[in-house]
Amino acid sequence: MTIREVAKAAGVSPSTVSRALDPDGTVSAATRERVQAAAEKLGYRPNRAAQGLITGRTGHIGVIIPDLLNPFFADICKGVQARARGLGHAVFVSDAERDEGLELDALRTMAPEVDGIIFCAPHMSSEELQTLDRLVRKPVVLLHRKEPGFASVTADMVEGMADALRHLHALGHRRIAYVGGPRSTWAAQERAAGLDATAAETGVEIVHVGSVAPHFDGGITGAADVVLASGATAVVAFNDIVAFGLISRFSARGVQVPEEMSVAGCDDIALAGMAAPPLTTIHVPKAHAARAAVDLLFRILGTPAGEEDAQPLQRVLPTHLVVRGSTGTIKVD
Repeated sequence: MTIREVAKAAGVSPSTVSRALDPDGTVSAATRERVQAAAEKLGYRPNRAAQGLITGRTGHIGVIIPDLLNPFFADICKGVQARARGLGHAVFVSDAERDEGLELDALRTMAPEVDGIIFCAPHMSSEELQTLDRLVRKPVVLLHRKEPGFASVTADMVEGMADALRHLHALGHRRIAYVGGPRSTWAAQERAAGLDATAAETGVEIVHVGSVAPHFDGGITGAADVVLASGATAVVAFNDIVAFGLISRFSARGVQVPEEMSVAGCDDIALAGMAAPPLTTIHVPKAHAARAAVDLLFRILGTPAGEEDAQPLQRVLPTHLVVRGSTGTIKVD
């Protein structure tokens, strides 16, 4: 099926068909609807490669994430894909496996094939990020990381951690452990800063257990034993997956949650509400963040897509605490 056959069916010229099927093309609403109906009836699909030779656009955007096995980043990918599909773009995804070298490889490989890149939670240093303009030569929006000179979408993790600590303080906890993630990451630094600032405000003592891999094993190994030995009555985990590991280890040691140890996580992945007990956690608006990142990217590309048109290039989205069964008052004998 060719563009000429669609043009004949719709009663317009081939150039009008091309404009009507381009989200940025200038045609009347009635003409666009007639052309799209004819294309759908005939089973016509535009040739992206051919269009790219004319427009310089590929019709693709890229997403680089650190860990596709983590449900948080899987949700981000799903949100990006849903928004991009609605804007007529396909999505290429690369899992960098929390490796700076793989991040660079993904950027180099992906850049020629896409119109822009959403770079999610990059592990590379600020100095390396500042070289991306020369390396990639395509627009980049950071997601889950803030850096001067970059458009970005982040969640307010400082306030999110503050909410978690205030909640535990209200339950009577005065010595609270924190099992952190990789120290070099922006997210880990923001979360630790939120806890420390609110600890000073509430008088709570924070026991920093250390840095663990942001996986289930990160909670199930020595971190849980250190928490128990610290005298803490509650623990905040870097993310929900680590929190699940902690709860599993506590159970193996005969420690009841929340009767003997309260546990809070971060991200509010879908599994948090299905755990036993259901996990108290900081809700990060993943779908909103993904949509905002795509819209910012399209804004930079010169094809505004919606809600981000009037927003700053560095968006900070609100978080909130979801209280479930893994936190409670201190057990009194």
